[in-house]
Amino acid sequence: MVALISLFVVVVLSLVITRVATVALTLTGLSREVARFQARSAFSGVGFTTSESELVVSHPVRRRIVLLLMLLGNAGIVSAIASLVLSFLSAAGPREVAVRLVILVVGLGALWTLARSKLVDRYMGRVIGWALRRWTQLEVRDYADLLDLHGDYRVVEHVVEPGDWLAGRTLADLKLREEGVLVLGIRRADGTYIGAPRGWTEVRPGDTLIVYGRAGLLEELCRRRAGPEGDRAHEKAVKEQERILERERLEDTLSR
Repeated sequence: MVALISLFVVVVLSLVITRVATVALTLTGLSREVARFQARSAFSGVGFTTSESELVVSHPVRRRIVLLLMLLGNAGIVSAIASLVLSFLSAAGPREVAVRLVILVVGLGALWTLARSKLVDRYMGRVIGWALRRWTQLEVRDYADLLDLHGDYRVVEHVVEPGDWLAGRTLADLKLREEGVLVLGIRRADGTYIGAPRGWTEVRPGDTLIVYGRAGLLEELCRRRAGPEGDRAHEKAVKEQERILERERLEDTLSR
């Protein structure tokens, strides 16, 4: 039973470590989806996708985060396997094996449910983000000192994939400014960089967009898929931005 408890402890620590790494990578400018995937890939040692891995290996802070994840991941996976094997080898008989198997399934199911919980994810993200900002210099090494980022605003990099709402359209067609999103630059798949792109610039699959805006909106934009649902998400974001601008105008008027 001690070995089974050790297994649960290893799994919990693994979830916490990958969550901390995800927030840390997000603070360096990666979108949350890319950061989560890269953190889990590094920790489990399964490798990276070609286009997104370049965002990590070309950045010194991200490289250090991923290297630490790889080292911790190797130790964690070995410990988990050893604990699992010891748990069943030490069982006294078939009945105890069955009991431990049930405990294992229920325990892992509960941990999986917690890991998928948006409420837990949001709370942990805030706590971890606060701790990293307070005791590390991740943001200082990136964009925050240049753009004076405050509150909910972030700069993120997003790799455009086929089927994304962004793909195959010009910036003028996308009207991202109406959502409160600024495209600071575009890195083409061949390495060509377009700084301060104009309205006629087309966003292509494989491009890496460097965008500035509210964190929640950028996360949704990175997940947005082409089609009517994506268009509705754009319209919703535009209306939300209009409400924010109206509130800011009112606050500015009252402060005079």
